[in-house]
Amino acid sequence: MNFRLKPLEMSDTEAIFNIINNQREYIGEWLPFVQYTKEVEDTRKFVASMLEGPDKHLSKVYAIMVEDQLIGLISFKDINRVNKNTEIGYWLSQDFQGNGIVTKAVKQLCKMAFEDWEMYRIVIKCAVGNHPSKKIPQKIGFIYEGIERGSILMPDNTFDDLEVYSLLKSDPINY
Repeated sequence: MNFRLKPLEMSDTEAIFNIINNQREYIGEWLPFVQYTKEVEDTRKFVASMLEGPDKHLSKVYAIMVEDQLIGLISFKDINRVNKNTEIGYWLSQDFQGNGIVTKAVKQLCKMAFEDWEMYRIVIKCAVGNHPSKKIPQKIGFIYEGIERGSILMPDNTFDDLEVYSLLKSDPINY
């Protein structure tokens, strides 16, 4: 399935909210922000904050598009230019799961981080039970580093562990 990444824009707000709202249970199982996304205005505030600039928020968000339809988001989080590292986070509409889209999108971001931004280390963190999400770094060749205990507050007010995967610029990379 062909897709493309485009920088996040204010005009993406309604499409993002609609996916979250229509797939609240599915997306919210692993992503705690869903419980706080109750109306379009909540998404508008998120998008506006991300557009203030990656230097302020240390993030850069891209819309995942199939034709002209937004189907998910992928981002660099916690960009650290001094230590040349960042984290990649992602979510995708349930309707487009299983097509390799996120795996290819992560590869694109890795290439951008290593080649354009001269990063040295990229991290992906996945909730321990989120098997589809952790398959992505495993397929690409990220190295499993271990468990970050009690690292994410879930919607049921419990803390969940995260599996941490990393890829170094010096690791074998297959874009």
